[in-house]
Amino acid sequence: MTSETQADTGHRRARTWRDIDLRAVAPFAALFLLLIVGALVNPNFIGLNNLSNVATRSAFIAIIAVGATFVISSGDLDLSVGSMVAFVASLMILFMNSGVIADPALMLLAAIVLTLVIGSLCGLVNGLITTVGRIEPFIATLGTMGIYRGLTTWLSQGGAITLRSAEQQALYRPAYFGSVLGVPVPILVILIVTAIAAFILYRTRYGRHVTAVGSSRDVARYSGIAVDKVRTAAFIIQGLCVAIAVLLYVPRLGSTSATTGMLWELQAITAVVVGGTALKGGAGRVWGTICGAFILELVGNIMLLSNFISEYLIGAIQGTIIIIAMLVQRSLARKT
Repeated sequence: MTSETQADTGHRRARTWRDIDLRAVAPFAALFLLLIVGALVNPNFIGLNNLSNVATRSAFIAIIAVGATFVISSGDLDLSVGSMVAFVASLMILFMNSGVIADPALMLLAAIVLTLVIGSLCGLVNGLITTVGRIEPFIATLGTMGIYRGLTTWLSQGGAITLRSAEQQALYRPAYFGSVLGVPVPILVILIVTAIAAFILYRTRYGRHVTAVGSSRDVARYSGIAVDKVRTAAFIIQGLCVAIAVLLYVPRLGSTSATTGMLWELQAITAVVVGGTALKGGAGRVWGTICGAFILELVGNIMLLSNFISEYLIGAIQGTIIIIAMLVQRSLARKT
């Protein structure tokens, strides 16, 4: 064996389990442990029907959190997503109630397109206020959170906006309650959205630019990256993901109000952080985000199935989870 071969062999052997990024693995390990805990708490927890329902209910937060992964990875933050859901859903239902298109199928198709456009525009507004206006994203999106919530209250006159057409409800209902080859539609949407997002973030130039901008904006700018465009595009992706979540939310209840999406921004950010994405930016883990969203929903499900924890404490539990996740991230970062 030559010295070069020995060196190569030694190099290969140097790559052990210690080289594994624990921040990427931790969310999936936590999910596995949570499944075990749930099974011990209640035997019905591990049933396929229950887990399928949990995954379906997590669709809204999971999809929104995918968009939040891009925003947070680029070093920004969006606090308006919950209010944006209420605003976009209100406009969608009002458009469907307007009856401007007689054919229900065409009306539904037009409403879907309109929803995607409105969601993207809301994200664009957040991005432009942050980048062109040079306002900190925390303050900018805190402001638009109030704007979107206020507009929704005005549109609904403080009440609910309900889809009136029974024919449209029947036509649209399978978008949430339907299934394909036994797999619920929301779960399929989660997988499709996440796969596309993972490809963009990990396999495209834009994805690399997002990570670079989140790591250091000055270095990224000196490297020739259009920092403001990258950040604005991340907000647009966030708005598009909100719109996709709305497309699943509306057929579930057929109505919306000013309280729709309340505190969803906290859940989305928690899912991103629990999934291993650094809150300071520079590292995004899309599949970890989905895992984080499942964890949040599983925690709520366990609380419902158990008798020793009140379901009214779910907000407190979620707040605790995000604090623990940040502490774990900091601890793992020190070890790397």
